[in-house]
Amino acid sequence: MSLNILAVDDSRTMRDMIRLALQPAGFTVHTADDGLHGIDVLDGIEPDAIITDINMPRMDGFGFIDAVRGQEQHRATPILVLTTEAAPELKARAREAGATGWIVKPFDPAKLVKALQMVAG
Repeated sequence: MSLNILAVDDSRTMRDMIRLALQPAGFTVHTADDGLHGIDVLDGIEPDAIITDINMPRMDGFGFIDAVRGQEQHRATPILVLTTEAAPELKARAREAGATGWIVKPFDPAKLVKALQMVAG
């Protein structure tokens, strides 16, 4: 099963880690370095799921989720938040914005693959 994933994170290392975790499992990974760039990249692809960080310059994860959910064709696209933050109020805010799930960094590559297969498969 080949899934299209958009990973939005301002850390190049984290984008590389996500790609390294997902490509061997057959995923196609598109990346963006912040929320605004993520919206641009989203224009040209049809992702099966989106992974986003919360703390990013220009447009943070909450703003990005809001923007994605504001687009008719991405209303139901699963969005996983991948962040170092673990505060319950941030999780609640992400859920209210439209996030599907929450994964705390550092992540287990196998668990990330499984989570994406569950929400997008």
